[in-house]
Amino acid sequence: MDIPGPEPCTDGGAGAVAAAGGLHTYQLRLHAEYGPVVRFQLPGAETAVSIADPVLLEATARIDKRPEPLFAFLSPLFETGNLQVMPADEHTPWRRLLLSVLAGRPSHERHFARLTELVTALADRWAERAGREPVELQKDLTALSLRMICAYALGGDTEDPERIVAAFEAVLTEHLGRLYQVPSQDGQEERSRRAEEALASLRAAVGQVVAAHRCGSRTDAGDLIGALVEAGERPARIRDTVMVAMLAAHHTTGVAVSWTLHLLGRHPRAAARVAEELDRVLGDRAAPEYADLRRLTYLDVVLKESMRLRPPGPYGARETTQDLVLGDYEIPAGTTVFYPFWAVHMNPDHWPDPEKFEPERFTPHEVAKRPRLAYIPFGLGPRSCEGAALAMVEAALVLAVLLKRFRFEPVPGHEVTPVERFVLWAADDIRMTVSPRKGSSGRTRRSP
Repeated sequence: MDIPGPEPCTDGGAGAVAAAGGLHTYQLRLHAEYGPVVRFQLPGAETAVSIADPVLLEATARIDKRPEPLFAFLSPLFETGNLQVMPADEHTPWRRLLLSVLAGRPSHERHFARLTELVTALADRWAERAGREPVELQKDLTALSLRMICAYALGGDTEDPERIVAAFEAVLTEHLGRLYQVPSQDGQEERSRRAEEALASLRAAVGQVVAAHRCGSRTDAGDLIGALVEAGERPARIRDTVMVAMLAAHHTTGVAVSWTLHLLGRHPRAAARVAEELDRVLGDRAAPEYADLRRLTYLDVVLKESMRLRPPGPYGARETTQDLVLGDYEIPAGTTVFYPFWAVHMNPDHWPDPEKFEPERFTPHEVAKRPRLAYIPFGLGPRSCEGAALAMVEAALVLAVLLKRFRFEPVPGHEVTPVERFVLWAADDIRMTVSPRKGSSGRTRRSP
């Protein structure tokens, strides 16, 4: 049976993506019109098959190959080859090493106090502005997330996270612009020049952190650089791996927390329930201990529902290594299989009234009713996000500290519009007014 989809265009699909406002929105439209399996043109791949049915996704869950042209825009970040498309035999031990650092509870506990200090410092800065001027969630929380990944994975901090964030954005904007044939207001040559300067600055900043760490005497089993040094990786590969970790972590965690605060600001009953849970679990403490996170069950379902409605990374892709049967369809080897996370999360067959914010969808009873892959904010299979567990710990910590101390309210007249900027971003940030919660404490007291 032929897979349904739009008629091919001479521009390789770039125009349709641009007209829809981005690839994530285009996917929502495609699946609404053509159903759960769609054939479409994708810049970087002649033809792709997009799957929004979690049951059919199971047939692709073991694929350990990414389509190289689709991830070519990331190649300039790397000096030892694009780590996003490394062969399976090389990828498997590399992934295992990353998981040993990023996914382990002992490592999370070891770094938890430092992460709490960083979040508390941001809360202190926001407290000084409370009631006077709005905060820009994405700007501040993205910078916080970068500081957190530096403290966690690199064994240090960065003096100017905003500059590093801006450098990432310049490089990715340039190369995504080439992929989707987006014209530059300042001209292609000027955009390329800015991207080259940004990349040089980015490599220098990361290289400085790596060099300082390698010259030190400290060895930490929960430190990414230390683990890579011990594994015998050469400096350039260590720097490339650090770049991947920083790129993934600084975007996704900060954006996930920003969208969660935005949604809570629009749903005050849910926000009040989160605040009640925090008061009950934490008492007069301004921040949780690591063990407290498991007791913050309502905060957990709120975060998950936010990431369903606004998945930070809106899509992924694989390349079939052999012929594949997908329901009524036959997919030949070498086909780009596209994972539209947002469309999967908005599939009405598994998410009734999908645009409604309803955290109770994630109670154990409700989760048991759905297919395993109905919720995939971190992807699926052997190429899923290695930092997923760390991201959830960081996000829960940040939300707990901020919501224990503050109420968040939308700024009247400020429109929040999701757009594609490598992650699911808000076009003009997310501006919110913060005010101290009655009886909340700004001091962090450690439990005896």
